[in-house]
Amino acid sequence: MVKYGLDYTRCRWILPLLLGIGVIFGIIALAGRGWLESQTLPYVHRASLWESCKRPEQGGDWSCESLMNYAWGRAAAATYLVGFLLLVICFALAIIAFAIDTLRFNFIRGIGGLLFVAAVFSIMGLVIYPVKFSTEIELTGINMFSWAYGFGWTTAIMEICLGFFFCCLPNYEDQILGNVKPTYFYSSP
Repeated sequence: MVKYGLDYTRCRWILPLLLGIGVIFGIIALAGRGWLESQTLPYVHRASLWESCKRPEQGGDWSCESLMNYAWGRAAAATYLVGFLLLVICFALAIIAFAIDTLRFNFIRGIGGLLFVAAVFSIMGLVIYPVKFSTEIELTGINMFSWAYGFGWTTAIMEICLGFFFCCLPNYEDQILGNVKPTYFYSSP
């Protein structure tokens, strides 16, 4: 994007697009029921960020209990939800920032800082959940933290990486806007 790369006008929407993908992954993590699942037969346990479900045997009915009855469940849900809401705000700000013809690079650096704050909140929720879940909830058999929990971590990692991109992008302001003369390394004999 900076040197020998893509033109700014063609790739200016890559970062907001990646933020949009992060928002989609966050929605999947928030709505997914696969934060914890039984790994082996009989499949007797599954949990989301919001509830924990058990069944006595393979063909029985699931009985669910809300994790919002536990203080750690509320803390994990609240911190992950705050991180997600900050990510949505960053997505909206990135759309606004990149839609303006004259790009405000200090504004973009602020989005990067807000993404780091969102990552901190998301990681707090993603760490509270497994630590307290495995100590407070009785688990039977072999269980694993599954696909929706993985989407949560993917969202947090994307927040960190995109935070670096948004913070470092203003360092290349002149190159992006085409204000730098090209340097040629060819010398005539």
